Formats: sequence, structure tokens, C-alpha cells
Amino acid sequence: MKYQFDQIINRRNTDCAKWDALEEVFGTKDVLPFWVADMDFPVAEEIKEALQKRVEHGIFGYPNESEKVFQAVAGWMKRRNHVEIKPEWIVLTAGVVPAVQYAIQAFSKPNDFVILQPPIYHSFFGATRATGRQILENPLKLENGQYEMDFAQLETLAAQKPKIMILCNPQNPSGRVWSKEDLSKVSDFCNRNGILLVSDDIHSDLIYKGYQYTPALSLGEETRDNLIACYAVSKTFNLAGLNTSAIIIPNEKLRTEYKAFMRSVGAGEINLFGLLGTEVAYTCGDEWLEEVLTYLEGNLDYMEAFLKENLPQVKMMRPESTYMTWLDFSALGMEQKELEQFLIQKAKVGLNSGTTFGRGGEGYMRFNFGTPRALIKEGLERIKAAVDGLSEQKK
Repeated sequence: MKYQFDQIINRRNTDCAKWDALEEVFGTKDVLPFWVADMDFPVAEEIKEALQKRVEHGIFGYPNESEKVFQAVAGWMKRRNHVEIKPEWIVLTAGVVPAVQYAIQAFSKPNDFVILQPPIYHSFFGATRATGRQILENPLKLENGQYEMDFAQLETLAAQKPKIMILCNPQNPSGRVWSKEDLSKVSDFCNRNGILLVSDDIHSDLIYKGYQYTPALSLGEETRDNLIACYAVSKTFNLAGLNTSAIIIPNEKLRTEYKAFMRSVGAGEINLFGLLGTEVAYTCGDEWLEEVLTYLEGNLDYMEAFLKENLPQVKMMRPESTYMTWLDFSALGMEQKELEQFLIQKAKVGLNSGTTFGRGGEGYMRFNFGTPRALIKEGLERIKAAVDGLSEQKK
């Protein structure tokens, strides 16, 4: 392959959250981090070279959102997702979480209800509560080792007249890729009940062989008219630090109101390097993405084999997308806090606690495998040694 993802690059002391916030997050620096969702891989050369060239110019004034950025987003959507969008549908924001929060504030009022499907990306709980809205839960059902939506329970929530439903497609933390049928049912529910659908599709480029991502944007005009779809280069191309997302709002009225709210809170300007990174990634990033997906799938195969052979107590919900996997530690018989401390203090690994993702996260931890395989091997061996130590204590 052109890119060598096995290379271990020292990220300590580079002001990166994953490696430099360990003491703040885990209470110690002495853990191997597999938590926050970024990868330990260098970006595509085309992106790096474009940013370096821009730095050499030496002047970093107020940026202009040129047409090239919007054309790049639209081109990527057509090329990779086979969906036609108009460049004018795109609104650029400083991240998907802020974008979701803008939608909540623009299209609902304090004490209105917002539907979430736990276990779900933890920041959506905070984004909802911080705006004074209330959460209605439509918990996912665990069936045959994978999550499914509970549509019967979802229908019961309409009685409380929720204003917004936040969808995660692909699902975070499990990596589930929702089917066209699932998405059609969700869209139909929202359309029938006057509920705005806000879809977080930030992981949609990271799909593994045998699975098919369906954009809600592809479901037809009725769905598009009631949809805010959130995309970004951050997860796909490891550019989270550039804080730039492409929010697609086909409905002109919704888009106008959304932009008006952004202006009202002073959220209009995007980082100069984020604009450039988005343009170049969506224009030139195909080869890098294909290679990183191959490497990530190899990591996933390695993890699955290691756990089956060496740690059968830990069950992995194999993801259909993303570079996080949802690990079930419930066979160890620990309360969640005890499990967290066991992994930090005994295994010396830093994972995301399942309970931060809401109901259904008890006994689970999220493991980020977007890292060189040697680090995954070390992390899994640390967990194995710690679990083996439990058996020794019982003797």
C-alpha cells in the first residue's frame, strides 16, 4: 500500500486530547489510550501538502467560503454515496455537535422533547439538556448480537409531541449501518408526526465490506424536506482538529431559519484551514480512504481473533462501520465503576465507558481501533493479563 499505517507516531505533547488529556480523563497518564474518536494515522499527503502550502503563504486573515468547498462536498456525495445534492443546500459549521445544537435551538423551544436512541453518542445528551430541552428515549433492542430499532416503542412517543429526532447513521457506539427499510420507517414516523429529523452521518464514509450505507438524503423529496443531514471530514480523514462540518439542508425555509439562528449566536465563520482541508479531502482523498479502510478491517479481524482465543469473557459486537468497537465485559460480573477502574488501574488502558452512551451501556466499553496494530496488540494483552489476574485471585 502507498500508506504505512503500522508506523507508530509519538503524539504526546502535541496538545492532542487522546494522548495529552489522560490524567484529566482517567486520573493517570499511565494508560494506553483507545478512547476519543480520532485515529493515530497521518493524513493523506494531498491534504498535508495543501495545508503546508497555505502556511507558507504566511497571511491568515478572514476566510471566504469559496464555491470550491461546496462543489467538493457535492462531488463527494455523488461519487461516494450516489446522491445528488445542490451546493446551495450546504451550510458549513464548526463541527457536527454544534450543528446539532443549533438545530435543536432553532427548531424547538425550552422544555420541548427531543428523541434519542440510546446507547448513542454521549454528546447528544449534553447538547439537548444544555438547551433546556427534554429527552425522550427510544432505546435500541439487542437482537442476535446486534442492535435493532424498536419501532413499536417509537410510535408511543408521538403522543408527547416531540419536535426533533436525532438519528445516528451509522450508529455510534456500535457501528451499526441502518438499512434503507429502517431509515424509511424513521422518516415516515417523523413526517407523519411533524418531527424534524436530524441525522448524524459523520461516520458514513467508514463502511466495511458487505455493508451498504444509505443516506437519508436518498429517500425522496418528502424525507429531504424534513431533514438536516450532518457530514464532516473529521472522522473519515482524521481532521477533527480542523473543526469543520458540512450540514446539508435541502428545504430552503429550514435552511434560511437555520442560518438566521447561527448568525444570532455569532456562529458564522469557519476556520481557514478547515475550509481548505474539507475541499482537498473531498477532492483527493479517495485512495487514502480505501487504504485506511483495508487496514482498519485488518485491525478488526485481529481483535476478533484475539478475543475469541485469549479473552472469551469479553464479547465484541463487530461493527459494520467506524473504527470503534463495542465490547461487552459483563461476564466479569463488575459494576460499571468497578469495571472502569479495573481497566484503568489493572489493565492500564483508557476506553470510553458504556454508560456515558446512555441506557443499555452497562457492562460495555467502547474501544477505538484506529491505531497501529502493535498498539492494539499491547492493549489487548494488557486486558488479558488483568483478567487472568482475576482468576489467580480466586484460586
